[in-house]
Amino acid sequence: MKIGILGGTFNPVHIGHLILAEEAREKLGLDKIIFVPTFIPPHKDNVNIASPQDRLKMLRLAVASNRYFTVSDIEVKRQGPSFTIDTLKAFKAKYSQDELYFIIGSDLLKYLEMWKDLKQILSMVKFVAATRPGYPLEQIPPYIHTLPIRAVDVSAFEIRQCAAEGKSFGYLVADKVFDYIKKKKLYKTAQGR
Repeated sequence: MKIGILGGTFNPVHIGHLILAEEAREKLGLDKIIFVPTFIPPHKDNVNIASPQDRLKMLRLAVASNRYFTVSDIEVKRQGPSFTIDTLKAFKAKYSQDELYFIIGSDLLKYLEMWKDLKQILSMVKFVAATRPGYPLEQIPPYIHTLPIRAVDVSAFEIRQCAAEGKSFGYLVADKVFDYIKKKKLYKTAQGR
């Protein structure tokens, strides 16, 4: 099998994440995509981040209708800061006969030099960077495969800001995620803008 792994904070998961995953699945011929929410994002300030349990629940709600999508709670269960190398080692052990594709948005390329054990990561998976509006695929290291995807200019930051200000963010997230955010009153503070 060819398995895509899409990690992130997903604070909250939005249509951009889902479109990225679906286009990556189709264009790379993947059999499934595993979404992996972080427990504590290592490169963010951790302000106004929904609990790991809330982010996990929102992801499960968002992907429930897609038979190719699944969610792993490996990093949430591990707790502490999440490092890609640890997660990929676990997936490599679990899916030892499968081909793994690690998918990131092009916005994360600026952090690559900070990644723990990057060389080892590159030996374990096919590393794919998908385009994101405002983060063009320029100066890409040769070890990264690029994947142009449909431009959807939506960000989790924008959604949190709308929620904090009482503005509409419908259609930027799946309906069930929208309902969950409203019901739980997530992102009501304007911190972390």
